[in-house]
Amino acid sequence: MTQKLKSYVQGRWFEGVGEGTPVRDPTSEEVLATVSTEGLDFEAALTMARAEGLSAIRSVGFAQRAGWLTALASALHAHRDELLELSTRSGGNTRSDAKFDVDGATQTMAFYAKLGESLGSTNFLLDGESESLTRSPRYIGQHVRVPRDGVAVHINAFNFPAWGMGEKLAVSLLAGMPTIVKPATSTLPLAVRMMEIMVDADVLPHGVLSLVAGSCGDLVDRLDHQDVLAFTGSALTGNVLRSRPNIIASTVRVNVEADSLNAAVLGPDVEPSSDTFDLFVREVTRDMTQKSGQKCTAIRRVLVPAQIVDAVIAALKEEILRVRVGNPALKDVRMGPLATESQLKDVREGIQRLTAVASFVHGDGGRGDLVGVEPDRGYFLAPCLLVVTDPDTAHIVHDLEVFGPVTTIVPYDGSSARASSLIRRGRGGLVSSIYSDDREFIQGVVLGVASHHGRLTIGSARVAEHSPGPGTVLPSMIHGGPGRAGGGEELGGLRGLNFYLQRTAVQGEKPLLQRIFGS
Repeated sequence: MTQKLKSYVQGRWFEGVGEGTPVRDPTSEEVLATVSTEGLDFEAALTMARAEGLSAIRSVGFAQRAGWLTALASALHAHRDELLELSTRSGGNTRSDAKFDVDGATQTMAFYAKLGESLGSTNFLLDGESESLTRSPRYIGQHVRVPRDGVAVHINAFNFPAWGMGEKLAVSLLAGMPTIVKPATSTLPLAVRMMEIMVDADVLPHGVLSLVAGSCGDLVDRLDHQDVLAFTGSALTGNVLRSRPNIIASTVRVNVEADSLNAAVLGPDVEPSSDTFDLFVREVTRDMTQKSGQKCTAIRRVLVPAQIVDAVIAALKEEILRVRVGNPALKDVRMGPLATESQLKDVREGIQRLTAVASFVHGDGGRGDLVGVEPDRGYFLAPCLLVVTDPDTAHIVHDLEVFGPVTTIVPYDGSSARASSLIRRGRGGLVSSIYSDDREFIQGVVLGVASHHGRLTIGSARVAEHSPGPGTVLPSMIHGGPGRAGGGEELGGLRGLNFYLQRTAVQGEKPLLQRIFGS
């Protein structure tokens, strides 16, 4: 009998009525489970979180909430092998890709737990030093940040059901807001199992954490001015959420992490077969094939000096051919299927649009030679590498993100000004990378594109052995970006808490403010 996935709201498990939506194994297309939220009372779920959950989480300080995160991370890690196996079956991930997701979740939670321990038992953070406001030294002002009196709602993307949940949850719980998590339906089994583990751990007080399995119904339409909404997904959906009447009327705080045409630029100083060149080839290939290219940080545009395009194509093709595609449960397979049938359809349509201005140099938009897969089963697509001849007329390369194992080479003249101009055509990104040992070239690109990105990474011979690559999101560095990328910002150490805290300027007598805030 097919499993029916349940939501966890109001401190209990809830099974929606009706047949529900099927959730499939992307390798075999077998139905793994169904899910429904029909009959779920979203108003009651919010009310309970705002009352019991808010009271419980606000009754303790940062250090105790950090202890909760430590316990949750430990509980999840104890079930690591089970979660990795489920990630492969329900998400089409190789074991390596599953580790990237599952370990990313627990490590981020552990990072914020450690950070929280250093904040002590208070429920607020000082924001800078106090300031004298008049001639009298007794009258001062102090900026503080306090948790908002509402609920944090997280709507997460399909590609990272573990990390997407863990990284947002770590920050909102540490900040002091009860949280309702709504994972993507297509990869829901992993998120639901993680929730089961966290509930069984019996760490969190009643009402602090809830999970919606399936459609979020009218949940977003019931948010108010003290609530926050953090969304990861397409720019289109992000704009729909931001434009909801109650979101506008109540100025609900919204964070969106959306599309991104991330770029990698190879400097004109880099010689083929050098350490920097090899680093560039490895990281472009890894970003192209890891999670089957279904990463918001994946490299979509590769800027290469025109005179070495052929050498780059040859090196990338050689590296891509090392990546075996097929059943992700097999040890020698390094890339599995796309997550859903609709995702595969979207990627193929995107490739078709790209071929209007670019030519294939590897792959052809088909399944390719697969390992351990039944004929015509699964949502597979072999890696595709394309190249454009005229970057100035190939507008779609800078406008369309194809969310799969697809990358386009864009020749340029080798100048930092030209590279920066082409990168900026992406209209805002999460992360772009620069591969060069020429400090003047690097400086030109960094200063030329920093205002268009949330993060930049620099790859050179000196860091070739240490670079985790642009596709790795670290909890100490911010994740987000302007423009197309959604205009949001997550993580970044303590900076991540700002979204869930209200900054307030308090003015008054110095001894009184020192008594209140201990400063």
